Amino acid sequence: MCGIAGWLGEKINADTCAEILTRLTHRGPDGSGQWSTNGVWLGHRRLAVLDLSSQGDQPMVSSSRQLILTYNGEIYNYVELRAELKRNGVYFHGESDTEVVLAACEYWGIETAVSRLEGMFSFAIYNVNKRILWLVRDPMGIKPLYYANVGSEFAFASELTALQPLTWLDDTINADALYAYFRYLCVTTPASILRG
Repeated sequence: MCGIAGWLGEKINADTCAEILTRLTHRGPDGSGQWSTNGVWLGHRRLAVLDLSSQGDQPMVSSSRQLILTYNGEIYNYVELRAELKRNGVYFHGESDTEVVLAACEYWGIETAVSRLEGMFSFAIYNVNKRILWLVRDPMGIKPLYYANVGSEFAFASELTALQPLTWLDDTINADALYAYFRYLCVTTPASILRG
């Protein structure tokens, strides 16, 4: 398991971003990384499994430098996808499934690539040129992904506690979600136990 996080907005600051990553340390004790540009920040806490080298560090930048990925999960068919991409001229630096996800999104486009992924995953991929952020989860929603949107501020993370340092987030208890949990033993999306 890894921890992913990101923030798009005007109020981004380094101290809050550092606190977000600190709150995800238990999800990824093997490393930490950040990527940022004007109004966009992506963060990652790494649990190294497939490629223990620095070639698997994240956020990962595509070979064209247009896509930035922060990823949590496991792709069961990454070896087959990697082989197909290599036959089509894609070059790989490391052995991680993260690099396969990124290369697939760059080569086939995000929607086609995601339709070909078999596994459990959640990730964010940012297109630098188009200034578009995609948040993606596996079809079963196995890997967690929470988000908050208030005005021009948008943030996401693998856990709710990672979002709590955001001063603009209403992190009071959502009474409707609490009722649903006690009544049905679940809270359906897009609600969560926190209001924001």
